[in-house]
Amino acid sequence: MWALVTGASAGIGESFTRLLASKGYNIALVARDEARMHERAAALREKYGVQTYVLKADLATADGCSAVEDYLQEFDIDVLINNAGFGINKAFTASDLGKEQELLDVLVRTPLRLMHVAIPKMKARNVGTVINVSSVAGYIAGGTYSASKSYLTVLSESLNTELLGTNVKVSALCPGFTRTEFHQRGRMKMSSLPNFMWLDSDVLVAKSWADAQKGLAISIPGWQYKLLIAIISITPRRFVRRIGMNLRKKQR
Repeated sequence: MWALVTGASAGIGESFTRLLASKGYNIALVARDEARMHERAAALREKYGVQTYVLKADLATADGCSAVEDYLQEFDIDVLINNAGFGINKAFTASDLGKEQELLDVLVRTPLRLMHVAIPKMKARNVGTVINVSSVAGYIAGGTYSASKSYLTVLSESLNTELLGTNVKVSALCPGFTRTEFHQRGRMKMSSLPNFMWLDSDVLVAKSWADAQKGLAISIPGWQYKLLIAIISITPRRFVRRIGMNLRKKQR
């Protein structure tokens, strides 16, 4: 059994590699940092006795996305974790257009294309799990990142429904703020965020996997974020939009 994880060198993706290896899956790691991936792969082999494959790919580029597509065409995988991503710490009107396009390519184009290759093969074998790492940000209005995550959540819901009656499961993981390198890389100021709002990546990944195996279309780890989304669902959108923009300002 093989699982492919994008953004596998750190954070939520790295947590998924360990969880899946502990369940006996061989792991194909995809990220840009090849040296770090080889370190992670060696640790997985040593601790869990699984096989690993390292695929260096920049998913913001067409060539990087195509390299992973080619791998999925050639080899059958049982699990696909679309986790790679990053954020932009600028308002849309002040941001770099190239970075906005890269964000769309990583968060929208790549999961779309990888699923379009992998899911038909899973369906033909009638086995497989796809988890798309989305975000609670998809429920608010916070620039291209929120819009991209909303797309990923809705597409996951659609595929979950389309594949009912099969043994192929598709689920969106929608975490809130998680202790990873994500915010540091995006140069986002998070010091004002209360400690209780932070999630642990290992805990939320275990919850996501369990929810996916139950056939749930969406996994929202943490009582605080379940409550937040419940509030958002009954709040007039004009206030939701304001909350989203205020949150982005605090991060800058």
